[in-house]
Amino acid sequence: MFTVMENHDPKRIGYLLERTTRIIKLSYSQSFKSAGFDITPEQWVILESLYLNNGQSQNDLAEYSFKDAPTISRILDLLGTKGYTIREEVKGDKRARKITLTEKGHQLVTQMQPLVDELREQGWNELTDEDHQTLVRIVDQVFQNYNN
Repeated sequence: MFTVMENHDPKRIGYLLERTTRIIKLSYSQSFKSAGFDITPEQWVILESLYLNNGQSQNDLAEYSFKDAPTISRILDLLGTKGYTIREEVKGDKRARKITLTEKGHQLVTQMQPLVDELREQGWNELTDEDHQTLVRIVDQVFQNYNN
């Protein structure tokens, strides 16, 4: 596992966020694998997004997940091969496709949701609601500072 460096510059926000993101993804990957789910955290983000708002465009999914078009295409290819999603033509626009979850995809999300909820709770262990609000506010502000 990763350890916390004692002598790091607290303003190295990129390092702190990357370190945290990596351990979260590793925890999710290991938990998914241990539970018998052949899904990556990146694939989960897309599945959950479709579960909450089915029938999105590939561009919408890319924007939501902060992935580029080739990466989203690759993820959707894998999810389609596994039978979890399908690409459907949009009437009147032969180039546009909407992405929908299959029944198998819905079932998978439903099966995985308790594990994901548990993993999310693990991240907030020993933190208060105020801590959560503060973190969200700070991370959103850092995002806005770079997104200008």
